[in-house]
Amino acid sequence: MTHLAPSHQTPQDEPALRPLSAEEAQRLREKHPSVSPWRVVVWQVAVGLVVALVAWAVTGQQSVGWSAGYGALIVVVPAVIFARGLTGRFSSLNAGTAALGFMAWEMVKIAVSIAMLAMAPKWVSVLSWPALLVAMVLTMKVYWVALAFKPAPRQTVERADPDAGR
Repeated sequence: MTHLAPSHQTPQDEPALRPLSAEEAQRLREKHPSVSPWRVVVWQVAVGLVVALVAWAVTGQQSVGWSAGYGALIVVVPAVIFARGLTGRFSSLNAGTAALGFMAWEMVKIAVSIAMLAMAPKWVSVLSWPALLVAMVLTMKVYWVALAFKPAPRQTVERADPDAGR
């Protein structure tokens, strides 16, 4: 397979890609920490609880609060299953296993969400669909909030090599 370089660049001018050393990979992970899926789940639980309590307080109807709470659960329960699947020991065996696991757990998450949504009229006696849907949307948006408030990069202190001057 031939590689065509842009007209202003020849194939010889391209920087060579090389694998990172263990130290370089560790520095990269420290500089750009990932967001834990469990942190997202905790925020979703908190937002879902607040939304349910606010819905109940604003409307004065307990059924609206329960509907909003169930709407939050429709997001949180599948997220817990997904986070558990992603953080299991098999998910990090290799890149192929991680990608396949991500897709499989995402399908499980969607199926559980749909099943819970379908069961809502049976499990919540006086269901308020608007409260349920608003709570679902607000709880789902926590993913974006968690990304916005991801952990700050850790500052590392460069250590001088004691053998460098020899």
